[in-house]
Amino acid sequence: MTEKHLYLAGGCFWGTQHYFKQVRGVLSTETGFANGDTEAPTYKEVYTDTTGYAEAVHIIYDADVVSLHLLLEMFFKAIDPTQVNGQAHDIGTRYRTGIYYEDAETEHLAKEICAKVAESYSEPIATEILPLRNFYAADEYHQDYLQKHPDGYCHLPSALFEYARRANGLDTE
Repeated sequence: MTEKHLYLAGGCFWGTQHYFKQVRGVLSTETGFANGDTEAPTYKEVYTDTTGYAEAVHIIYDADVVSLHLLLEMFFKAIDPTQVNGQAHDIGTRYRTGIYYEDAETEHLAKEICAKVAESYSEPIATEILPLRNFYAADEYHQDYLQKHPDGYCHLPSALFEYARRANGLDTE
């Protein structure tokens, strides 16, 4: 097993976490806050849009089972990469999209895939690709939210969850 880490901000972290949990080879996911300006922020602080944090998901995956390439392609299927500081009806800097990397492989591949995605849009891509400066886990209430509350709010269409289950050969819930 080759364990790797990936940090993605795709709007509201409830849906992003649930989406990636469906993928075979994803070992664990954790909602939290990435690349902000304070230490150990709370959800209430991040919600003010004054901390610089983005709602993000820390994904641990087995690179022998699922590729970084597939995960990044899936990420771009789940976001509007041209929307600045938000996704769907969720507006604010905390809902911006981003890929936060810890290594050169992730940086290179993220930039390569983003450039390819950009060819499909007439507007500029707003998704940031930056080194991970920090990540703080959200409190328990926000972990696996959609698993605990199946009818809870989510900006992602439910069809994406089915796509994620099938993307790498997982057909069960």
